[in-house]
Amino acid sequence: MTAPSTTARTFVLPDLGEGLTEAEIVRWLVADGDLIEVDQPVVEVETAKAVVEVPSPHGGRVVTRHAAEGTTLDVGSPLITVAAPATAGPSTAVAAETYREEERAGSGNVLIGYGTRPGHAAATRHRRPRNSRPSAPEPPARPAAPKVASPLVRRLARETGVDLSALHGTGPDGVITRQDVESAARPGPAPESTKAAPPTAAVTAAAGERRVPLNGFRKQVAAVLSRSRAEIPEATVWVDVDATALWELRERGRGKPGAPGLMAYVARFTVAALREYPVFNARLDTERQEIVELDRINLGIAVQSPRGLVVPAVTDAQTMTATTLDVAIRDVTARALRGESTAAELSAGTFTLNNYGALRVDGSAAIINHPQVAMLGLGRIIDRPWVVDGALAVRKIAQLSFVFDHRVCDGGAAAGFMRAVADAMEDPSSALARL
Repeated sequence: MTAPSTTARTFVLPDLGEGLTEAEIVRWLVADGDLIEVDQPVVEVETAKAVVEVPSPHGGRVVTRHAAEGTTLDVGSPLITVAAPATAGPSTAVAAETYREEERAGSGNVLIGYGTRPGHAAATRHRRPRNSRPSAPEPPARPAAPKVASPLVRRLARETGVDLSALHGTGPDGVITRQDVESAARPGPAPESTKAAPPTAAVTAAAGERRVPLNGFRKQVAAVLSRSRAEIPEATVWVDVDATALWELRERGRGKPGAPGLMAYVARFTVAALREYPVFNARLDTERQEIVELDRINLGIAVQSPRGLVVPAVTDAQTMTATTLDVAIRDVTARALRGESTAAELSAGTFTLNNYGALRVDGSAAIINHPQVAMLGLGRIIDRPWVVDGALAVRKIAQLSFVFDHRVCDGGAAAGFMRAVADAMEDPSSALARL
């Protein structure tokens, strides 16, 4: 009889697409010694674009996890080692052959540069050679993971000894927030066994300071904003808009199925203005010294999510009505707040619409989301004294601010774009009739 043997395979952090070169380990979904299947998610990683689950292209027993939670790995670095089932003569030869067949078929995973052919794994996993013994019972399903969108919240929970699975999140859709963890970590009658040892700082901080490392997301934000400020000679124009008629239009539809919200109307007016001034739905090819105007309008919607400011895009916004834009905007916003935006959504935008009013501010001289060339901001709508037909009245006033790349056009085009949106907001019924 031959001695038992195992075949261990180490696979590396895959190419996650979008030119990303590193990712942070947020949470391991398996432990050393666990049995896993092909395509089973084994780890959550955070890239500069999104938090994603990485599936295993191999099945077997986990031998080694090569990085701790909170570690940043380069693409191509060892991630996890998995051993094939041991073989010991005829009684286990079938299992080994099944494993080798599964390896040849590959995983159905779709990460770029990772896994193999889609569609084969599922069929292979359920195929059992004739006369083979029944497979062992499947392990019990993992309990549902707590809803946490931010790795900083996970790290705070680890450092304070808080069990995330025992918390009920107060964030959107039950997402656990930093405040939830801090509240649970306050001194109380918790048993000593649940208290974690004080964390050890990797770098000694001076008295009176606290060091918070930039995660992959914040690094990408810093890089994009720095590049934007370094490369783009931006200019900002703004105008106060009497949005009373738009406000009243929204109020008449409130509670009616399918009635658009304010942002949907503004988005529709923005799309119309971009059709009139296509230079702002563009990018600048500095190498060829050309302005590249784009037919598709992928309208980026700035969202303050638990991860930070993200800009998922509503694709092909030029094909939508105010009603369909309302549905699409609510969808991308809700998923961004849950941390579910895809890397494709976060990189597809060709123009950005930013609702500063949601943050209770009037406006901002924003930084352009490179490689876009412009951004429109909407401040809060508030009651202000306003002159109407020579008489003083209380009106609903909002400030529009528009930042643009001065290399692609001059102030005349920017003013024309701003007025196109502002005039539509002031007389929405007339504007919608022309769209």
